[in-house]
Amino acid sequence: MTQSHMAREVAEIPQAAARFLSHSADAVAHAAAAMRAADPALLVTVARGSSDHAATYLKYAVELLAGVPVASVGPSIASIYRRPLKLGKAACIGISQSGQSPDIVEMIRAAAAGGALTIAITNHADSPMAQASAACLPLQAGTEHSVAATKTFVTSVLAGLALLAEWQEDADLRAAVAGAPEAFAQALALDWSPLAARLSRAQSLYVLGRGPAFAIASEAALKFKETCGLHAESFSAAEVLHGPSAIVQAQFPVLALGVADAALPQLEATAARLAAQGADVFLTGGEAAGAVSLPSVGGLHPLLAPLTLSVGFYAFIEALARRRGYDPDVPPHLRKVTETV
Repeated sequence: MTQSHMAREVAEIPQAAARFLSHSADAVAHAAAAMRAADPALLVTVARGSSDHAATYLKYAVELLAGVPVASVGPSIASIYRRPLKLGKAACIGISQSGQSPDIVEMIRAAAAGGALTIAITNHADSPMAQASAACLPLQAGTEHSVAATKTFVTSVLAGLALLAEWQEDADLRAAVAGAPEAFAQALALDWSPLAARLSRAQSLYVLGRGPAFAIASEAALKFKETCGLHAESFSAAEVLHGPSAIVQAQFPVLALGVADAALPQLEATAARLAAQGADVFLTGGEAAGAVSLPSVGGLHPLLAPLTLSVGFYAFIEALARRRGYDPDVPPHLRKVTETV
């Protein structure tokens, strides 16, 4: 069987991460110095799709490490509604693989006009978004042929973590970021075959997480829909108990993405509760009564562990798509660059 573009690009993630860390170090240092000088009291993010999941990941990371609140700004505020925002004492981070979508670019320009320090995270350093920003972190991921973003998603989050580590001058996160390529290589070897067997003919599932892992749950749910034709919804492991768990009955599949952080005990409790309702629960990073434990890479910084989990998930989902009869490179009705206004 011919290897898919997606499979090749997932396998390239450790090398892409190493390339970013090597080639974009000066850009990270420049942006971090600008962040320290600006000392923002607020961060806003601008992104769509997988890039917005990367922004959600960075929201949790920044709030946990820097104590600075982070909010997502709808690009249409600038591109459609033409409403200026007061962003003095703020920084704005735009995340886009292509850096081309007109609404993202317009919001970056509007944020700068409103007084924000603007930083672009993109795979194309010459893109309109990059040119409209005060600083740019080039992902160095190389061409991504598959419609489903994988290596660009991982490097986008890694870029944000590298920026955060340098901005806050945090030695532990700096070390974790430097070790990311090796952690990603380990994640490629994870065996999630029990989950693949359960989902080969499934029609829907829930994906759960807390903190930065909630962003990975959202990204996973998108990939289930995008590559496998499988309806998936992502929830916080707390939020799922406020209504959505009502439809969880016998053999309903649930993937709970746990890592070794402060939220793990609550995630394990939620997994056990849903398993007691009859759900087929699969859990990473911990154990829960009635749940099947899936392997993950251990011993990682809690802000890197969820991202590493995404690498193993990408290898899993590419194989699951083919098992379900889908071409993971060409999802129906989608194209690589989506330009919205």
